[in-house]
Amino acid sequence: MRRIILIGYMGSGKTTVGKALSKETGMMFYDLDWYIESRMRKTVSQIFAEKGEEGFRKIEYNMLHEVAEFEDVIISCGGGTPCFFDNMDYLNEQGDVVYLKASPETLYKHLLMAKVERPLLKGKSTEELIAYITEHLKEREPFYEKARHTLDVNVLDDYDKIKISVQQLRELLKL
Repeated sequence: MRRIILIGYMGSGKTTVGKALSKETGMMFYDLDWYIESRMRKTVSQIFAEKGEEGFRKIEYNMLHEVAEFEDVIISCGGGTPCFFDNMDYLNEQGDVVYLKASPETLYKHLLMAKVERPLLKGKSTEELIAYITEHLKEREPFYEKARHTLDVNVLDDYDKIKISVQQLRELLKL
């Protein structure tokens, strides 16, 4: 029985790496945000709009406790998941937690490339976005750094580099 839990700031590649690792290992992959949307029958953006961040975090907490009980899985957590309640301690108890670490500049580029709507980034200019990522990352990094493993993902900008990162992750976790 194995659980691999990927954490990191939004845009760090948790879903990309998780899917690729799942494909190579045959382990089931769960993106926590997708799981929440499926169970709640609403998008994360809709939940944020209706219940605010606090309401969303309570739902996220409950859904995390569901999915983290599954066996032989790879779980991609939302960027804020480890930073609320006792989530980070809980994650470390449940499996191999890997922090996908990237610089604010890399995260900014990844977020621009991903055409996914992020509730916390809505309506920000380029300068505001870079400042926000930098500041927000400083707040969240103490939680992320509690992970047992760290993988530098500053190079995740094409499929060959994703494969290299997945290989490094497999070596790190002895998969």
